[in-house]
This record gives sequence, structure tokens and C-alpha cells, in this order.
Amino acid sequence: MDEKCTERLQFENPWRTVTWTPEERKKLMEKIKSYKHPKSSLFNARILVVGAVGAGKSSFFNSFKSVFRGHVTNQGMAGNLSGKSLTTQFCSFTVKPEPEGESLPLVICDTMGLEADEERGIHIDDITNVINGHVLEGYQFNPSVPLKRDAHGFRKNPKLKDKIHCVAYVVDATNVSIMPQNMEKKLKATRKTVNSSRVPQLVLLTKIDEACPLVKKNIRKVYKSTYIKELMQEASARVGVPLSCVVPVKNYSEELELDMNTDILLLHAVVQILRLLDDFFDEPRG
Repeated sequence: MDEKCTERLQFENPWRTVTWTPEERKKLMEKIKSYKHPKSSLFNARILVVGAVGAGKSSFFNSFKSVFRGHVTNQGMAGNLSGKSLTTQFCSFTVKPEPEGESLPLVICDTMGLEADEERGIHIDDITNVINGHVLEGYQFNPSVPLKRDAHGFRKNPKLKDKIHCVAYVVDATNVSIMPQNMEKKLKATRKTVNSSRVPQLVLLTKIDEACPLVKKNIRKVYKSTYIKELMQEASARVGVPLSCVVPVKNYSEELELDMNTDILLLHAVVQILRLLDDFFDEPRG
């Protein structure tokens, strides 16, 4: 890893353009605060985060919230317990920039993590249930038995506001090259079921600083690192999304204070999600 990510192995110019200034940070935050599509004007857009245990699903939400709260927060249960998902229920999170203010027009939905073991982690059928709006808040997932239509916790007649409007796959950059075959199989099965619901998708490539010392030293070099681009290409191939739908981020994990560059990368990822949300709401639906 270190040999692939050094000062010598850089593109001469970044292959994606990012403006690293306080003004850009403020501009991106305002764009997210003011997001509104005519078809979602009466409800918040819903984003489902899907990923392996420990990939950084809950940490992504915490980091996103931290940017708007102005300090590092920890609302979602981040981490894992002996390799098992801490999140076992269906949970929806909103972000209020001010404790007593209006929420952002987005809802981040979290579920039990994916696991390579067939008998562990969220069942693929339950991902379908969540996407189609059938799962009620607080439902306790059972890896062995997906939610049935006649069971408690099943919403029989979901409306557009109850459904998922975008799916974000959270993939750990330090593990993408050694992803177990069963995990790759589960991700592709998930993508297939999401495709059938015509929901747009992207990949959030997390832990880029842990994967590449060059980026750990200077996060602004994320799009100059040849190694990070290789990992993004691999994530694109393994999950089955275009490279344009792979976005690198660094979550807050050990920090006590915010960093402008980290914030900008996180905000760029959310703006990409907004663009996909527009695609979802623009499409005619029965």
C-alpha cells in the first residue's frame, strides 16, 4: 500500500476539480440547506446507506451532521462489536444545523450492516422492503427471516415519502482490494434489487486517509493520488456502478475538531447525492 501511494505516484493535475476554500464550504452547505425538488417539496428526500460492518455507514452520517453543527458529533452508533453490526434496527436520522432550527431536507436511513456470512447481516429481501417503504421506523431486523407482509412492522401501502430515493453504498478503501467473494456477491445482489426499483445509486469510498499515506498527509491530494483512483475504479467494478458515481470521503473518527478540507469532501459527496435525487424525482413513476 505505501509503495503505491507516494509523492512520486501522483497525477500532474487533479483529475477532478475541487475548490478548497471557506467560501466553497459555505456555498456547498447552502446548496444542501436549500435543496428542494417540486415532487419532494412536502417531504424530506430519503437516502439509504448500505455497507459492510465497519465500513463507516453511521460514521458518514455523524460526519455529515458534524459539518452543519460546527463540531464533531456522534448521534448514530458508529463502530462494530466483535465484527457485528451495532445497528440492528431500521433508523432514520435528520440533521438540524441549529438545535431549535429547521432540519435539512434530507433523511439518512441506516440498517443492519451487510456481512459475508449468509446467515448474518441484513437480508437482501429486507433491503428491498426498505427501498419500497414497507419497513416501519425501529423495526428489528432478523438476518434469517426477512419482514413479511402480515408481520408487525410492515407498512402495506407506502407513499412516495416513505420510500428510498437514493442508495449510497459505503465501501472501505482499505478493504476494497481484499473484499470477500460473498460480500461482493451480496453487494451486486443488492444493486440488482435497487435497480429493479429504479433508485439511483452511488458509492462512498471511506477511510481514504487510512488507505493512502499521501492523502493522510494532505487530503487535498485525493484526486492527484493514482492509488486512490485505482481503488475507486476497483470499487466501481466490484459494486457495479460507473466511476462517476464513486465519491471518496474521509469520516471524522478520532478528531475532536473539524477540518475545512474534510468538510468540503463530505459536502461534495452529499451534493452528488442531491443530483441523483433530482434524477429520481424527474423520472415519471406510476
